[in-house]
Amino acid sequence: MVMAMTEVTATNDVIPETMAAGSQELELQLEQHRKELTAYCYRMLGSTFEAEDAVQESLLRAWRGFDRFEGRAALRSWLYSIATNVCLDMLGGRERRARPMDLGPAGAAEASNLGDPLPEATWIQPMPDGRVVPDDGDPAELTEMRESIRLAFVAALQHLPPRQRAVLILREVLRWKATEVAELLDTTVPSVNSALQRARAAMAARDTFREATQPIDADQQALLARYVDAFERYDMDSLTSLLHQDAQWSMPPYELWLQTHADIRGWCLGPGIGCKDSRLVPTWANGSPAFGQYKPSPDGGHEAWSLQVLDVSDNEITGICFFLDTEKFFPLFGLPLRLEE
Repeated sequence: MVMAMTEVTATNDVIPETMAAGSQELELQLEQHRKELTAYCYRMLGSTFEAEDAVQESLLRAWRGFDRFEGRAALRSWLYSIATNVCLDMLGGRERRARPMDLGPAGAAEASNLGDPLPEATWIQPMPDGRVVPDDGDPAELTEMRESIRLAFVAALQHLPPRQRAVLILREVLRWKATEVAELLDTTVPSVNSALQRARAAMAARDTFREATQPIDADQQALLARYVDAFERYDMDSLTSLLHQDAQWSMPPYELWLQTHADIRGWCLGPGIGCKDSRLVPTWANGSPAFGQYKPSPDGGHEAWSLQVLDVSDNEITGICFFLDTEKFFPLFGLPLRLEE
């Protein structure tokens, strides 16, 4: 951790040389909380890279201030307090991040192109499961944790004012007591309860409160296998037969998104025909099955084209988000930028 902390902050010229010789025990104590803090900051910020920056800054603040930590609260609570303040500072005055379907109505396959890309700060970003979900634990708790990082849920959180967002995450996702949240936010229990009530109402109005999902079972594994087969054969009739009738098909950083089977089929066989003969490499993102998509390259092999994140409910695919910034996201997921023949 010392190396990581030194590398990240070297450009800020804020780390004393003696910090690199800090206690290994303290390093381990802080590092044990990285995954859960990353998940928390990601829900707050909607950005993979900003979440990791926020966690790094939080751990650095904890490192520098540890001699003033008097143990009046648990170390975990103290770290969450620091991380909350970091996130609230980062969110000050910013526009919320979103998904294409949050910005306007569905488009049509007749659109001749995707239009102009919108700035990176517009979008909810994908998060690798491995950075926020523990490697083991109670299956029910792991399932609930994956639900709380689903793209739709994280996007819905961004509609809440930052402090309401923090209250909802701490109370509903992390199961903190109202007294604990009040202490963390330096406010009162009635204020916390009021903020939670407003946050719940706002989430319910958007009809995007966390869905009850189940771990991927044999039937859903078979569904994903059929999806890969249909996509790689570019059989749009077979592919759309796997989609819910209202499945959402989106492609950040572009605002255009599609919904009907006819428009999805028309787009893939029209403007998106360059994706024919693609190859898919499985991974996991946002608690959901995901694939690195590689389309044929003019000079042979296959080149990175998108990170596909699928929403699966029951035995249907209810949404596919194609993140097209492969140079940014593929290294994050450990995916190569090319597949050779």
